[in-house]
Amino acid sequence: MKRMAGTAVAAALGDDSIGLEARVGSDDHMALKLWLRLLACSTQIETEIRKRLRARFGITLSRFDYLAQLHRHPEGLRMNALSRYLMVTGGSITGLTDELEKEGLVVREAAAEDRRAFLLRLTPQGRKTFEQIAATHEGWLIELFGDIAPAERKTLYELLGRMRVTVMARQAHTPQDEAA
Repeated sequence: MKRMAGTAVAAALGDDSIGLEARVGSDDHMALKLWLRLLACSTQIETEIRKRLRARFGITLSRFDYLAQLHRHPEGLRMNALSRYLMVTGGSITGLTDELEKEGLVVREAAAEDRRAFLLRLTPQGRKTFEQIAATHEGWLIELFGDIAPAERKTLYELLGRMRVTVMARQAHTPQDEAA
């Protein structure tokens, strides 16, 4: 598939597939259009990855993300830290941990410094399973971004990084009462 120019992109995003971007009008600010396009892209990619993970591996994106965090922290993570990383409740972590522990992918150990807290680690089987899934996952992302030239991907990555820095700076200067 060839890369699309701006007007071709607009034509390809017809009313039936435009989704979140349908909320903008021609007179809306470019910032609003950009935000909705980013949201739409993120949602589309996430939906496709969820579908593929379920079909290929019988795993949810939540489980994949859980395993990914433990893979990044081979020394293990406390349950509350994992909860913060995944931005989910402690109850969600407990439920996933129970399931993954039964499957032999995760081990839960009492933390040495605090016996009330638990440290979570991947088992060798969990590490092997995650690495197999992650390799396929990476291939899917390469495929999904495949029609964007490498230089354009790099530029997009850098621009999104600048956007994150800008948003973080604005958040740091926003009083709590304004944020609500």
